[in-house]
This record gives sequence, structure tokens and C-alpha cells, in this order.
Amino acid sequence: MSTDKPMISSDAAAGLFASVQEYLVDAGQRSVLFLDVMRQRGIQYREHLAETAPHVLNYGVELIVDGRNLERPVNYGLVRIIPPKGVEIDLKRRPFVVVDPRAGHGPGIGGFKADSEIGVAMRAGHPCYFVGFLPEPMPGQTIEDIARAEAVFLEKVIALHPEADGKPCVIGNCQAGWAVMILASLRPELFGPIIIAGAPLSYWAGVRGKNPMRYSGGLLGGSWLTALTSDLGAGKFDGAWLVQNFENMNPSNTLWTKQYNVYSKVDTEASRYLEFERWWGGHVNLNAEEIQFIVDELFIGNNLAAGRIKFSDGAVIDLRKIRSPIVVFCSKGDNITPPQQALGWILDLYRDVDEIRSYGQTIVYTVHETVGHLGIFVSGGVAKKEHSEFSSNIDLIDVLPPGLYEATFEAKSADALNPDLATGKWIMRCEQRKLDDIRAMGGNSPEDERRFATAARVSEINLSNYRHFIQPWVKAMATPQLAEWIRKLHPLRLQYEALAGDNPVTKAISGAAEKVREHRKPAASDNPFLSIQEAVSKNIVTALDSWRDTQEALSETLFLAIYGSPVLQAIVGIDPESVPSPKPAMSTEYRKRLDARIAELKSRIEAGGLRECVIRGLLYVGMARGMVDERSLEALRRARRNDSGSRLTLAQFKTMVREQFFMLLLDPEASLAAIPKLLPQKAEARREGFALIREVLAASAEISGESAERLKRVAGLFGAGQEESPRVDETSPQAKAS
Repeated sequence: MSTDKPMISSDAAAGLFASVQEYLVDAGQRSVLFLDVMRQRGIQYREHLAETAPHVLNYGVELIVDGRNLERPVNYGLVRIIPPKGVEIDLKRRPFVVVDPRAGHGPGIGGFKADSEIGVAMRAGHPCYFVGFLPEPMPGQTIEDIARAEAVFLEKVIALHPEADGKPCVIGNCQAGWAVMILASLRPELFGPIIIAGAPLSYWAGVRGKNPMRYSGGLLGGSWLTALTSDLGAGKFDGAWLVQNFENMNPSNTLWTKQYNVYSKVDTEASRYLEFERWWGGHVNLNAEEIQFIVDELFIGNNLAAGRIKFSDGAVIDLRKIRSPIVVFCSKGDNITPPQQALGWILDLYRDVDEIRSYGQTIVYTVHETVGHLGIFVSGGVAKKEHSEFSSNIDLIDVLPPGLYEATFEAKSADALNPDLATGKWIMRCEQRKLDDIRAMGGNSPEDERRFATAARVSEINLSNYRHFIQPWVKAMATPQLAEWIRKLHPLRLQYEALAGDNPVTKAISGAAEKVREHRKPAASDNPFLSIQEAVSKNIVTALDSWRDTQEALSETLFLAIYGSPVLQAIVGIDPESVPSPKPAMSTEYRKRLDARIAELKSRIEAGGLRECVIRGLLYVGMARGMVDERSLEALRRARRNDSGSRLTLAQFKTMVREQFFMLLLDPEASLAAIPKLLPQKAEARREGFALIREVLAASAEISGESAERLKRVAGLFGAGQEESPRVDETSPQAKAS
């Protein structure tokens, strides 16, 4: 008789059978519910497109200016965001204007949720406006027309807020970022601080092995394909192709993860998925002239930072003309606009930080470690942290002395110094940086720059050949009816339309889904087949990611080999010793104005009073720290509120800070020596002035090291008594040296 035990006990077999049965029921029900979500997505897609002005804003709006009624009509409009119940707006605070990207999708992503750029700005008390657009462009509309229209919008916002404490803060998301920068260079007087989020400005920049999208133009032979697509669209470019390019960057998410996440969590994820898909599927069109400008001048030509773009009236786009602080928000996890493309324009324009200062520019950047391109605009966590801090501390950014800074954020803890002086859950600092800090992120070699310059020349040649030999035939063939059919048959639109109709299939899905919801039996979380399902999903993602990585590596190899060819470079006229994008030189006219301004500031070093001396002393000591903390500004703001004398406006205060800062840079010894001559005779006023300096500095950090040495010198200049002088840390290197 055999003594072998059965391989599996009857109880275990019964348990396994029960798990299989439970999983199959759950999987079948999830499949039906998933199909119903796709059906709802299709219906939502049609309803959204049927709207006169489709958008995904989470707020009520009031139309202020309709761009279609301007002298050069555009499909853009300015609306006022109506504050939701419980949100108080201070009309004396500077307004925020959010400009959404027209990059294939419809408008609204900047106000998609309560925790959004618009949401956090309103909670900070700022009036908010939004610049959106309609799905169809106006006939003949160009990028230049849009820029002029947006200038009209900002003029209107400024007129509506005559008592505001500053010009509007303008937020440009993604492609709206470069559009805002172009306008700010043409009309700098219209802008307060500018925040550009996930916006490319240096289009060739990147790191080998990480940023393959920049090779696309060269591998496709240039922008002739853009012109062909527009011609097949009867003069319009279908924005769905831009969305398709984005989806091609991450095939595992496009082909699997996004849908699988809904399928595996269909009981909880459906509403979130449908909310996002309402925006993602709202494709819009661009005129052929618009998209051709974008591709030729920006993405392939890389002409923005180089100052090679000129409008019809002769105005040259020079980003150095921008006078407002520029805040650049980017992420290492963004494969559409990596930090090199968001920040490389600074290296393209300036030789060092002193040159940034010579143009009176203040540039603040912050680099997120992980968030993806869409997360910069959509993520609630990002809105609550970075965008919330920018909104709350926009005055701090506005009054920063010219230079290059990195915004850093520290979680506010119970033991933080003066936590009541910092709003929200984070403490924001702006720390001085050098251009080498940006270079350290990586970038192109001169050889790579010549490769991209070669690709740009090849693009020009191919586009010229297309326009001469092929375009007339395509235009003759592409009727409006054919163009409409091509748009309808786009793969992205077909996936929405597949289950959007009212037919027996969709009715059967809807009926089955109702029954499933009535008898829903999800599998237990410890069901072993759920673990197997997850493992299979991870393997699919890994396979698709490997395929993507292989394709990207091949694309990079091909681009570098083709456009690195000395023969091809010689044929298209690229000098192998040339610098394709030399830094633009300072104009003679600007140099004269700068020299005159320097002479004027030097002549005024011994002009002023107590206020100028306090600011000068603060800046002198603060320079040793190399950073500005929001708590210091709040301490100074509270002191200003208690000032019984005539109060300065924010603009006047900003002007004073900049003048005193430049005086210290130009002649620090003369600037300090002048302080005793400018101070009032009353000892009490001097003591109060020095006490304010010490209070503001102590608000954010202990005064030690070189800062303490400098403050001690300022104390002597103010005639402060020994008991009012700072105590120097005897262990500091500065103290030992003295």
C-alpha cells in the first residue's frame, strides 16, 4: 500500500478553487465596469466638444475681453475667475493672470482643481484672471496677433485694479510660458513677476540618454512634415498630433498603465480618470502659420534666446529686456521640458551673474526632483507646496535684488525659528546661485550644438523644397471636407468615439454595468490571483519601457551620427569651428544707458535718509548670507505697517532696494561711509533704525560668522551702543581672523 501523501490537501484545493472563483467573478465585473467607464468617456467627449467654449476650469468665470472683437481678431479671451464661497479677495493685492498652453488640449488646466495655480492664488487673497481660447483659430491668426491680444488683456487687468500693490503676476504654463516671455520682452511695463512652469525656452538643450524628444525634428527631416500636416488639414494643424507626440514619449503609460489603473481600481478610480480625460481629449486646432512659427523658430531653430526672432513691425524679441522677476519652475522628472530646456536660456544669454544684474534682471528657479510634466500643473501636492509658496511670497520675489537665485522649501516644524512669520506649511528661501550651478545639471557640448544647427539648416532646405515642388499639389487636393475626415479618423479621436454612440453595444454595456453595481463582489485584497495580476502588469510595463529605451537610444545614435557628419555639415554651410548660438552682445545704446545709470547711482550715494540707510545696512549684512528668507520680509512688512511716517508703495520700496543694492555693488566702501552723514541727528531714530535691521535679520536665522561681523560694523555706523551691537560667535573663522 502506498504511503505517499497527496500533493495538495482537500482543504487547500477547496480554498484555491474558491480564490479562482472569487477572482474570476471580480475580474469579469471589473471588465464590464471598465467598458462602461470607456462608454462614459466617449459620451463626455462628445458633450465637451459640443460646448461653445469648452474648458475644464473648476470655477465660475466672467468674460472681460473677447479676443475675436479686437482689431486683429484671435480665438483667445480674458475671463475673471469668480471666487468660490468662503474665499475672500483683497482688491489691493496684485492680480494673478494664468495663461494656459495651447499645445493640443483645450484650456483650464491651470484651474483644473481647487488645489491649483488659480486656487492657491485666490486663497492667498489675490484677484485671479484666466487667458483661455476656443477650439478653432480665427482666419489668418498668428503668434504675433496672440501676443498683441494678450497685451490688451493685461492692460485691461491693470486698469481694473488701479489700487493694486503691483503689476499683475503672470503664470505661463508649458507653451504659454514662452509666449508670455515673448510678450514681456516687448511690453515689460505690463508685468509684475512672471512664473513660467514646465516651459521650454532653450530647445536644443538636454542630456544624452535622457531627453530624446529634442531629436525628433532632425530625424523627421525638419519642419516640412509640419507644413504637410497643416496643408492636409486645409490650413489648420490638428492639435491631436501634439498630444500623440506626448503619448509616444511614454508608451507603457499610454498603452497600458493608464487603462490598467482604472481596470484594477474601477470602484474608486473612475471619477478621477473621467475628470482628467475630459481635458486630455479636448483637442484644438492651430492655424498653419502658428504651428510653423513654433516649430521653425523655436523647436528646430532655437531662435528665442538667441534674439533671432523679429515681428512684422521690426521689433526684435530680446529676453534681456524683461524687467520683472522671472520664476522658472521645472522638474527632473519632466521628459517634455527637462531642466536644461527650462533653464538653458540663461546660459545662452549671459556670461555670468554680474551680466544678469547689469540688465536689472532677477531670475529665480526651482527644480522638482520627480514630478512629471503634467504634474507641474495638475498635481495637488505641487499646488499646495511650490505654487502656494510662490503665491504667498510673490512680494518677496518682486523685491529681490537683481541676480540669480534658487527657491528652496523647508517644511515648517514646531521648533522652526519664528514660525508665525511664515505662511503655510513651508518656509521659502531664495538662495544666490551662479551660472555654474545650472551648468552642473548637464547640457550640450559645442559639437552637439553644431549637430542641432545642422539639423536646423537641413530643415530649412527640406521645407523650401516642399513648398516649391509638393505643397501646390497637396493644397489643391486637400479640400475642407477631406481635412475634416482626416481629423475625425485620427487614432486619438477614434478611441473616444468607439463607444460614444447610442447603439445596441453601448446599451448592452450600460445595462450590464448597472447589474454589476447591484451585485458587485470584489475579490479580497489577499486573493493570490490579484498578486499574479499585478505581477503580469509590471512585466508588461517593463517590456514596454525596454522597448521605449531601445527606440530612444537608437534615435539618439542616429541623430548624432547623421548630423555629426562633417560632410553634411559642410554641405549645409556649418563651420566645424563655429559656435552656433553665440551669446548676443550688449548693444551700444544699452551700454550708454547703463553707463549713465551707473554714474547717476554713484552721484546719489550720499543722498537719502533713515530709510535708505536701513535698507543699505540690511543689504550689506544680508549679502554675506547669500539668501533671503520669507520670514525676514514678513518682519520688515510688519515693521512698515507700524511705521507712523509716510508709507512707501511696494513699487517705491522695490526701487529703493535695487538702488541701494547697486550702490553697494558699485562702491561698497563709499556707500557704507555715507551712512552716518545720511542718518538723522536724533539718537533715538538711529537706534530704532538699527534695531529694525537686527530684528529683520534675526527673524530667519541666527546672526553669526561674517554676517555678525558686518552687523557689528553697521552698528558702529548707526552709532548703536555696545549693548545694541551683535555678539560675534568667537568660534567662527571670521572672529578668529579678526
